[in-house]
Amino acid sequence: MKDFVKYTLATLCGLFLAGIALFILGILSIAGMMTMESAAPSIKPQSVLRLTLNGELQEDAPNDPLGDLFGSTYPTLSLREIQTAIQGAKENPNIDGIYIEAQTLLGATPAMIRDIRESLADFKKSGKYIIAYGDNYTQGAYYICSIADSIILNPQGQVNWCGMASQPIFYKDLLEKIGIKMQVFKVGSYKSAVEPFTATRMSDANREQVTSYLNDIWQTMLTDVSRSRSIKKDLLNEYADSMLTFRPAEELVRNGMIDSLCYIDGVSRMLRAKTGKDKGALPLVSVKELAAATEATPKKGDKIAVYYAYGDIVDRKTEWSENVIDAETVCRDLRTLREDESVKAVVLRVNSGGGSAYASEQIWHEVKLLREAKPVVVSMGGMAASGGYYISCAANYIVAEPTTLTGSIGIFGLIPDASQLLSDKLGLHFDVVKTNAHADFGTLARPFNPSEAQMMQGYIQRGYKLFTERVADGRNMKTGQVEKLAEGRVWTGRQAVENGLADANGNLQTAIKKAASLAQIKDYHTEYAPTPSPWYEGLFDQQKKDYLNTALQETLGTYYAPLMSLRQIRQMSVLQARIPYEPNFIN
Repeated sequence: MKDFVKYTLATLCGLFLAGIALFILGILSIAGMMTMESAAPSIKPQSVLRLTLNGELQEDAPNDPLGDLFGSTYPTLSLREIQTAIQGAKENPNIDGIYIEAQTLLGATPAMIRDIRESLADFKKSGKYIIAYGDNYTQGAYYICSIADSIILNPQGQVNWCGMASQPIFYKDLLEKIGIKMQVFKVGSYKSAVEPFTATRMSDANREQVTSYLNDIWQTMLTDVSRSRSIKKDLLNEYADSMLTFRPAEELVRNGMIDSLCYIDGVSRMLRAKTGKDKGALPLVSVKELAAATEATPKKGDKIAVYYAYGDIVDRKTEWSENVIDAETVCRDLRTLREDESVKAVVLRVNSGGGSAYASEQIWHEVKLLREAKPVVVSMGGMAASGGYYISCAANYIVAEPTTLTGSIGIFGLIPDASQLLSDKLGLHFDVVKTNAHADFGTLARPFNPSEAQMMQGYIQRGYKLFTERVADGRNMKTGQVEKLAEGRVWTGRQAVENGLADANGNLQTAIKKAASLAQIKDYHTEYAPTPSPWYEGLFDQQKKDYLNTALQETLGTYYAPLMSLRQIRQMSVLQARIPYEPNFIN
């Protein structure tokens, strides 16, 4: 018995000491990763930037050392980091060229991939080379890589080149099956954000605008690829109609879409010949390494602040919010930039399909005050529509990518009536005692009565009128001119320049140069805000969210998407300025 107690205590002590050792080792590992994260690497001569197009593309993203260490199927990619690295590759004499690995980009809008492509086009002005290789090319990846000096495909690979499509999901019948009916209030015949919940097909007005912006974006892509590959646009359209994806790889070489076919070892030999590295590891530098080295360069001259606003526009952030434009935080940050005398101009980088009209108005107000203190230039990303345009229109100058989706000047309200679900499906019944006629207004247990619906529509009308007035004031237009462009109509960035909703087509660098010009400064540097949260903050919260979302998906099955949409609607403020829906047109 004594031996049993002795061995048990020894085992427990051993486990305790091992736990302490592992805890200390974990702390040291985290400290090491934090040190590595902050340290700028040195770039060796004859290095090559390795640009891997694989993962979820976002405007900006925190570093993820754990993902880098253990690997991730679809890592999060930062557009800002990619552009910084490409600019660094252009300026750094130790970088000889860029090697692109084409895989799968998720969440990449046409404007975002064009941003990368334009950065690569600017890089080529340095006389350095770009080589692209892919086992398979998605349409977005091919569009980016079409700027390369040499496009290489695996002999058994494919190129997805098939045009563009938009295919929204309509939940109306499904919601009716579970006893939910949507009460809709809106202004604008093109304001079709409510259609997935109230219809089973696109309205004629919505089909018109989607057809317009899809064709406009596709024409921009055709023009860009045609210039880079010296292939006529008509031929590129023919290739898209001929299911090029399933054509033999040799045919892609013959028609000029691809330069050569080889396996990855052939690409390695090509890079060795370029770098003169016959043996050992190729001198490849990652995007993170080169971006860190570039940003570590001493800053000189006046300061231009680049402020990122991307995601849904919300009144305030909750613990479940991710990638949102939180009005409280953004307004506070813009006030700080306004009061900071070292900041000579501000570039507001907007990538948002809109959200709360109230939150949009608060941010608009701060942008207007900021403009009175110093130049403000908006750089539009993938989307700057509805609420995204609302917060942009007060700027001195607006720069949009030709393929940006913008406009969508309109307001709507969407309130679910779950009375049938509660009573007929769940067997829940309600009785009410109230002191005033509308004391129970907004309850899910009953639909709006006619007088309430009339008041709600009036509220929406006033919100729309205010929106158009804000645009007219910011763009120096008459209200009548704005109303002709409004009605919830979505425009591309190219169309927006033509109709006066934007000033010029270009990317973030275009906007920065314009901000410097308006501020009358020549020697300047940029600083980015807000700084992404460190990777270790919220690590366990994210794991908790992922676990709960997975559990909900497994439990709800096909009901998960509509019920999550319903949950999101319930959390929205009543007045919404939001793009019709997030388009899914990148193949």
